[in-house]
Amino acid sequence: MNHQRLHIFIASALGIGYIPKGSGTFGAILACLGVLGLNALFPSDTLSYQGVLMGLTIIFLFIGRKASEVTELIWGEDSSKIVIDEVVGQWLSLCLIPFSWTNLILGLVLFRIYDIFKPFNIRSFEKYEKGWGVMLDDVAAGIWANLTLQIVLLLFNFYV
Repeated sequence: MNHQRLHIFIASALGIGYIPKGSGTFGAILACLGVLGLNALFPSDTLSYQGVLMGLTIIFLFIGRKASEVTELIWGEDSSKIVIDEVVGQWLSLCLIPFSWTNLILGLVLFRIYDIFKPFNIRSFEKYEKGWGVMLDDVAAGIWANLTLQIVLLLFNFYV
């Protein structure tokens, strides 16, 4: 596999970016499936689960940045085919959140709301170049989703 194909494979999150409608949502769902896999690997070891999730989020932020930079030259600026940013943002929305189905679904819904509507000046991160703009607006959406979920869990005592 040549480097360009590898970047396309990563940026499209295993090809999910080629889904014509809702590729961002499908990318976020792929991230949730990854979280389910982590929970299966570390069902009772919260520290390992959270450590691996945070590590993957950071690693894929940088891998995704490079893949986005390369694929923007092929597909154009912030193409809907690039969904690695949704994967990273979704993972970020679930970092330091105890695993449960309720938290997973709330995290998904909150992340997609912030990612789609881009409140709190999230859109301003899109101005960065070299793949950073693609990634950072979803990082911001993931942070806002995480903070919102933390508050919801505290207010309604959803921590299980």
